[in-house]
Amino acid sequence: MNIIVTGASRGIGFEAVKLFSGDVQNNVFAISRSIKGLDKLKQECLQINGTDNVHVLPFDLQYGDYHNSLLPGILKKIDKIDILVNNAGLLLNKPFELMEDKDFDSLFNTNVKSVFLLTKHLLPYFAENSHILNISSMGGYQGSVKFPGLSLYSASKGAIAVLTECLAEELKPRHISVNCVALGSAQTEMLEEAFPGYKSPLSAGEMATFIVDFATSGHRWFNGKILPVSLTTP
Repeated sequence: MNIIVTGASRGIGFEAVKLFSGDVQNNVFAISRSIKGLDKLKQECLQINGTDNVHVLPFDLQYGDYHNSLLPGILKKIDKIDILVNNAGLLLNKPFELMEDKDFDSLFNTNVKSVFLLTKHLLPYFAENSHILNISSMGGYQGSVKFPGLSLYSASKGAIAVLTECLAEELKPRHISVNCVALGSAQTEMLEEAFPGYKSPLSAGEMATFIVDFATSGHRWFNGKILPVSLTTP
């Protein structure tokens, strides 16, 4: 399978790429702004699996040129996409009254607009019965416990949930499934930065195991669904 994972330089995305690369028949495209993180990822995959099936693509999802920069880097190696995991995200813990315009733009550009742009540019290249998996948060899951300081983050993740439902309906004629997992906490660098000292019962690798399994086969049973995956919140 041909698989694309964003936010791949650390945390859940990093671990997911490693798991996907364990199948030598997979071509895995890892996207992130961090060249250093991507280089580390590629080396770890080579050491673990001994196969060179991970293609790293340094790219800024907020400001990059999708058509002229990212797309050619993908299409020169493959002509169809089986799985897209929209995992890249930004988490900002900040009181609402201190939020600025730039905070809104950064959160929504990273967490929502990048999903729109990447999915739209890749749309002609999805294989039949392909799967788009959007990574949301329990913060954006309606009726879940909410936390002070996460208003804009949670709102952006809620937007991803609704976008998922709409895309699933719109892409049915193309035989493309779209689902969303609303994650609770996992011990990642992003969680540590937003909640210093908090310890999650799940590691990034454990959460990635679920995501890889669901991205690979979950669309056989689900389409347009927002699935909570949480032992704890935040």
